[in-house]
Amino acid sequence: MQSVDHLSRRTFIGAALAATGRAAVGPVGLPSDASASEAGVADDSAAAAQVALAAVRQNAGIHRARQIGLALLDPTAAQIEHGLALHADSLVFDVYGFAPRAALDGDALRTLIEQGGSDAEVGDLREEMSMTRCVTDAAERAEFLQAWKAAGVTCIFQNAGEEGQDPLTLLKRLARFTYVTDMLRDSVSKAATPDDIVAAHQQNRACLYFTGNGVPLTQQWVSLPDELRYLRIFFQLGIRMMHLTYQRRNMIGDGCAEPGNAGLSDFGRFVVSEMNRTGVIVDVAHSGWRTSLEAAQVSERPMVASHTTCTALHRHIRSKPDDVIKAIADTGGLVGICCISRFLGGRGDINALLDHVDHVAQKFGVDHVAFGTDVAYTSRNAGAENKKIPRRQRARTPWRSLWPADPFKVPADAAESIAWTNWPLFTIGLVQRGYTDDQIRQIIGGNMLRVARAALSTT
Repeated sequence: MQSVDHLSRRTFIGAALAATGRAAVGPVGLPSDASASEAGVADDSAAAAQVALAAVRQNAGIHRARQIGLALLDPTAAQIEHGLALHADSLVFDVYGFAPRAALDGDALRTLIEQGGSDAEVGDLREEMSMTRCVTDAAERAEFLQAWKAAGVTCIFQNAGEEGQDPLTLLKRLARFTYVTDMLRDSVSKAATPDDIVAAHQQNRACLYFTGNGVPLTQQWVSLPDELRYLRIFFQLGIRMMHLTYQRRNMIGDGCAEPGNAGLSDFGRFVVSEMNRTGVIVDVAHSGWRTSLEAAQVSERPMVASHTTCTALHRHIRSKPDDVIKAIADTGGLVGICCISRFLGGRGDINALLDHVDHVAQKFGVDHVAFGTDVAYTSRNAGAENKKIPRRQRARTPWRSLWPADPFKVPADAAESIAWTNWPLFTIGLVQRGYTDDQIRQIIGGNMLRVARAALSTT
């Protein structure tokens, strides 16, 4: 199977940006008259760049998103060149996100539906296909690897646990991504420690670091230790971060959609302590403001809100106010700014995304901010496959998704400007805004790597 390092990250990203026509770049994203020694690439880099350039030009979605993002940023050629080289050479860590998603097998899903498959069966098959067909289907594998190359991301803190507390539910998604990283290990491997992430970067590979959207609970309520006996098992299976809550209230605390904003429970305090002890990072991205604040006040390890925004710039239930951000920063942790337009507010585009990064960096320090995109690339084959799937009756809103109506209207092109494959533009935007190279390396990867090391420092 083709490895991500078949074409160097710098070569691919340089060619991808060159395809937009925004800058005169050579095969590695440096000025076209740069020597091979300056570029630091092999003699065949020019040929490899042409292969990469052709691949990007064939992907209209990635190409269009690049053009939209660059038009909104309007960087100079020098800023493009500098940001491109910096991004390609840096360890890039998406602090919460999703590996590129495959198209479904529309025929197989239609057959299941026509045979009377239950909602649960259909839902499981849809998710399994989108997460694992990169292994079983050559065309989907090509899309999968192309998106990784375009993004130039070293590691994703991968959502590998469905929303909730039931261990069997949480196990399914973890199994799927374990399978992907087992089968595609030469391209995208599983990282068990921060050192594995560093090694992947050094070897021009990509990797996944696993997070779960819930703390596994027995829900028998025999005793505190008994209730959390699956926590260490999931840690041993590779989970390194967990949400305390999702949108709604659970026994740990209030989710962000609970109007009561009741905060962390006594049990929740024990959960935070056990997560600290076990080596699992506490994540309050979907928790209510008071739950988030109180979790930070009791955590003895750096913790995060992995994919959120700043209430000071746009009030949304998924945002965090300054007192919560400060409390998280005081743990040594960070907030990851997400690529969801309605959470960002304003124009909801790449400039709004960078405004939120600026707010955290300027008020709380560059050590405490990162990008947690919360978005994924979806295969170009998805549209054709989806047309094969029969329409089903509208289902009730899932429990986890109950939250207030959101009147925000996403402006045209805003979401495309912050597409997952536009990661190199985030770095270019930071260059535009005057961050130093060292600061940018922290924001795009170093800060999360530091928090990950701190979580495992006593385990």
